[in-house]
Amino acid sequence: MEPMMTGYGFETTGDEILEGIDLSGKRIIVTGSTSGIGAETVRALAKAGAEVTMAVRNVEVGRKVADEIMQATGNRKVTVQQLELSDFASVRSFVSNWNEPLDVLINNAGVMGIPYLQKISEGIEMQFMTNYLGHFALSVGLHKFLKAAPAARIVMVSSSGHLLCPVLFDDINFNFISYDPWLSYGQSKTACILFAVGAARRWREDGIAVNALNPGAILTNLQRHVGGKLRSAPEFHKTVQEGAATSILLSASPVVRNVSGAYFEDCNEAEVVTSRPERFAGVAKYALDPDGADRLWDLSTSMIEQLQKKA
Repeated sequence: MEPMMTGYGFETTGDEILEGIDLSGKRIIVTGSTSGIGAETVRALAKAGAEVTMAVRNVEVGRKVADEIMQATGNRKVTVQQLELSDFASVRSFVSNWNEPLDVLINNAGVMGIPYLQKISEGIEMQFMTNYLGHFALSVGLHKFLKAAPAARIVMVSSSGHLLCPVLFDDINFNFISYDPWLSYGQSKTACILFAVGAARRWREDGIAVNALNPGAILTNLQRHVGGKLRSAPEFHKTVQEGAATSILLSASPVVRNVSGAYFEDCNEAEVVTSRPERFAGVAKYALDPDGADRLWDLSTSMIEQLQKKA
């Protein structure tokens, strides 16, 4: 099957996608939204009228960004809630404080290239916990609120970095394999795509669409562990407005209303690849494997159950 083409592309911005779309009455959560494409995603969605909750680590910084967005857009319905994805208790607290239908959950937060092995107290590797497992727990915890909204959507911000590594099912936490920051990052971003595949099938009857994406190469705080530089050629770099566009497409555009379980880049569905291209484009076949998605779902559920017992 040919990948879905939307008519948008590499240089499309979120504002262009939202032109003519009224999101008034839509409730949206964006994790990791104090800077970069997260903040731009909030701004564009708020400009279109959405009620947006910024789920962030630093509430003080979040409120400053929210104030700027409200002033810029004239939309006063931008709120801030604390969320630390590497802390299961924080995820559980966020979920327990949510009590209304949710139209869109954008799992945007992430860390990249942590140079040395870090684990949370329960022994889970930090990039896997922050980029994927915390978002898994958040999405599952908010499922009933997504189900309560008509045609809800979950957006998983993955990365071309998923092409670096499949999920290392037998040693996710690097108890035996020598830690490598890019293997760790790669498997966490592959996991985000596999979640979209698994959730799309499990939650289709609940009216919830789930997709993943690669935002592209954008210079943001994400590069803080790697010298604050982009590794790709300049012609492949995007502005934050262009980088947020694919997240916004999957969260709000009617063009993709019937799409679920897919991976997008440059605002179009990506080509499936069986080896890593030099330009780091496309989606690895292993990231869309339904058996891998089921295995990861079962493993993630077990890991969350263990975290609940220790909480």
